[in-house]
Amino acid sequence: MSSAAIPGSPRRAFYPPIHCYNEGTLEVSETHKLYYEQSGNPTGKPVVYLHGGPGGGTSAGDRCYFDPAVYRIVLFDQRGAGKSTPPACLEQNTTWDLVQDIEKLRTHLGIDKWVVFGGSWGSTLALAYAETHPDRVKALVLRGIFTLRRKELVFFYQEGADMIYADHFEKYKNEIPEGERGDLISAYYRRLTHPDKNVQMKAAKVWATWECATSKLFIDQEMLAKAENDDWAVKFARIECHYFVNGGFFNSDTYLLDNVDKIRHIPTTIVQGRYDIVCPMNTAWELHKRFPEADFHIVPDAGHSAKEPGITALLLEATDKYRDL
Repeated sequence: MSSAAIPGSPRRAFYPPIHCYNEGTLEVSETHKLYYEQSGNPTGKPVVYLHGGPGGGTSAGDRCYFDPAVYRIVLFDQRGAGKSTPPACLEQNTTWDLVQDIEKLRTHLGIDKWVVFGGSWGSTLALAYAETHPDRVKALVLRGIFTLRRKELVFFYQEGADMIYADHFEKYKNEIPEGERGDLISAYYRRLTHPDKNVQMKAAKVWATWECATSKLFIDQEMLAKAENDDWAVKFARIECHYFVNGGFFNSDTYLLDNVDKIRHIPTTIVQGRYDIVCPMNTAWELHKRFPEADFHIVPDAGHSAKEPGITALLLEATDKYRDL
């Protein structure tokens, strides 16, 4: 099923802010402990929110995509991100570690099946999890589709996005000496893993600023300010770059698309901004062609962010729809 919003996408308010009723930590390895929280209805329908980045962490606002009277809302910070410890740790930190972590958390919380919600890197992880454990997924809500193929990374971090955001890309590129600019991701990785924390911090802020500058159709100064937060920027940039230099730890470049048949029976909604530069819509379009059963929405006046009005409205519509499963 395919549909597209008309120009001037409808607006809809988020569900009101709520407090979590339960917080905890879950030891998932000898190294890592995950922070998790639950909010909404303790006896409601379980939904798990998978944050972006990787490394982005969760926030209180992430609870507001879900009807709190209906959903038992589970948020957690992935390895090294947010309140999980140790912070910004790259050891034992792969896609498949995170897939196992989601299962450990589900079991720990006594949940049989849940709705899985993820955008950007969260969509990557949601697809990886669902393709591995399709029997545990009641529905998928995916936004800003990212399958971590090499061409997706090259477009945003090497050449492609610079055609549109030349001014911001120049600041990102100029952080790296000219002789290393043939592979900017690897050049940043060397700095983000440098033993000198000051070198890490300097590179992290520039890396994070590049993504924050391009995440909305119209540049959001609040998002740019977020990249100046030392703690957030280091976690975000280090973990993200770690996954990218390792190709997402997939055994083939098209792994997620090649395994879509495993999940085509799962009720799914895909929401994609037409002018998404971070995760361009050709990836969402390829997923749509391989997964025609999913509800597919192109938002004509949006970029990458879930907080752009047209995207927000469709995400809320999707979570409302799956209340009845």
